[in-house]
Amino acid sequence: MDLDSLTSEIPFVGPSYEKKLDKLGIKTVDDLLRHVPHRFLDFSQSYPIGSSRVGDTLTLKGEITFIKNQYTRSGRKMQIGGLKDKTGEINLIWFNQPFLVRVLFPGDQIAVAGKIDWFGRGKALLSPEFEKIEPKKTALHTGRLVPVYSETAGLSSKWLRSRMKYCFDKVKPSLTDYLPNNLIEEQNLISLKKAFQFVHFPESSKEAAKGKERLAFDELLFLQLNSLERKLAWQKNEVNRHYLVDSKKVKAFIDKLPFSLTLSQKKAIDEIAADLKKKIPMNRLLEGDVGSGKTIVSAIGVYLSHLNGYQSVYMAPTQILAQQHFETLSKLFKPYGLKVLLVTSETKKVDIKKADLFIGTHALLFKEIPYDKVGYVVIDEQHRFGVEQRNKLIRLTGSKTLAPHILTMTATPIPRTIALSFYGDLDLSVLTEMPKGRIPIKTIVVTKQKRASAYDWIKTTIKKEKVQVFVVCPLIEESDKETLLNVKSVLKEFANLKQEFSGFRLGLLHGRLSIKDKNAVLAKFKKGSLDILVATPVVEVGIDIPNASIMLIEGAERFGLSQLHQLRGRVGRGKKKSYCLLFPELKSDKVSARLSAMERGLSGFELSELDLKLRGPGEIFGLRQHGFPELKIASWLDIVLIKKAKEVAGVVLGNAAKYPALLAFYRLRHISQN
Repeated sequence: MDLDSLTSEIPFVGPSYEKKLDKLGIKTVDDLLRHVPHRFLDFSQSYPIGSSRVGDTLTLKGEITFIKNQYTRSGRKMQIGGLKDKTGEINLIWFNQPFLVRVLFPGDQIAVAGKIDWFGRGKALLSPEFEKIEPKKTALHTGRLVPVYSETAGLSSKWLRSRMKYCFDKVKPSLTDYLPNNLIEEQNLISLKKAFQFVHFPESSKEAAKGKERLAFDELLFLQLNSLERKLAWQKNEVNRHYLVDSKKVKAFIDKLPFSLTLSQKKAIDEIAADLKKKIPMNRLLEGDVGSGKTIVSAIGVYLSHLNGYQSVYMAPTQILAQQHFETLSKLFKPYGLKVLLVTSETKKVDIKKADLFIGTHALLFKEIPYDKVGYVVIDEQHRFGVEQRNKLIRLTGSKTLAPHILTMTATPIPRTIALSFYGDLDLSVLTEMPKGRIPIKTIVVTKQKRASAYDWIKTTIKKEKVQVFVVCPLIEESDKETLLNVKSVLKEFANLKQEFSGFRLGLLHGRLSIKDKNAVLAKFKKGSLDILVATPVVEVGIDIPNASIMLIEGAERFGLSQLHQLRGRVGRGKKKSYCLLFPELKSDKVSARLSAMERGLSGFELSELDLKLRGPGEIFGLRQHGFPELKIASWLDIVLIKKAKEVAGVVLGNAAKYPALLAFYRLRHISQN
């Protein structure tokens, strides 16, 4: 057995357990040993039974005196046993584990570990870990720092510990490290063999941390190698269209805009213009907060493409956002004679041939568009597209060695550590300022007791200020899942609000509506024919209604801070003072801390950093995984380790001949995961 052995080769792992392990992302012995504990139970202290006290967390050893199943008054089945040594006796209590009477018998010598508490009038160990004491057998579940792993149904930490021990013992004698000794010493790491031992069988918390650090470094190193290889591969391409940048015409275009650009917008435009002049195709990420003006920056590339006689493609993740871009860019380019085409399933071939700019969703990939003249591609909200979708678009507009200029954008403020790691193959432009004239949005957390008065205020404001209101709910329909029972559904809330706001005009928008129905509802809202739009988070991006100045978010604690910030950004686009009302369903210190950060008016970048610390990277982007990598061992907060891995990745790929074992192992893992 070695690290590449499949889990099916491990004893006691049949087809059923193989599927369960696969759910945890474990396919090989290497995957299993890299499934690190998320915490440890400290059962290292061991006393005689007579010396133990209520509140102690410890390991006790002794002889089983009795064990039986017994029903409680509420009908629950519990297991009661007795454990004795020379100094005394103590009760053992388990719940709903009737099989124990077929596993443990009077006279068995066992070790039990847990916390001592009162049970009735006597001391007892409640739901303790246990294992039989056998000569020459190392304790796994008691008497040490006991690891607790991420589990799935039918796969417990206890089962995982035994398989970890078996696999580690088998691979340990022949385990060779793919990192050379000099690199391990330079980076102050430990060997791979020690890392597996320390993280699963530590003698101290310091050992466990050191083992996890080495495995976290490896995870980040593989991520950085992948990112850097993508960048090097991209740099081998040549542009499919050669651009000349006419600075005077660009300046004239900017001067005619009805607003002034910020300094960061001007800097990003200069960076894009410089990229377009190169022989290597641009591969740049434009990152900016809600309302920071990314669209106008991206439009400069479209204008330059037009000046050079080339076409452009603008790809959006949703039809709503595509429609918004179509309206904005059509108006912007009308004086310059650019033909802008919104590509949908109904677009005719005749129209396609005449366009300078194609705008659409992933439907662009399947339309007969003359991509032979496309030199510039904008992909908005990149993380919402699959890798294969992006690659197909690039293939359509280029070839194996020729590629168009690519600008990807995101309105989700990503902490710089994540942006530089996950997007390490892209050059980064960041819009850090808001355009002049934007009135700050006042955010208020509304308690249940103040809901009625908040509704009264909204009614008065609509009548007096003639403004419009968004109401956002997390779900489309009511859920019968216990954890979601308190979460407002948009359908039920729409019915409630029609009664609460009788005399006002309400509309309903959610993802299950057809494109035609969505556009009809949005058209009414834009024209001012609706006072209140009740919607799911489908309005998070792509809707620009200057007259909408109140955003009400139900179940606010269900959203990541950055997603709340995105939703808040749907208002505050006009000349009237705007408000964001947060209606939480649950109360806790964590919820209060997060929502009070919204009240303080922190920027999107500040909020994303806070969300990273409080909830993890998956929540920054609104939905878990949403196209971003989940770190299983390392943390996006460990900036030092991320930087270290990035530097080593550069050295390794720059001197590949010195690191054959590392690169061979990395490529094997990379191929198997893709």
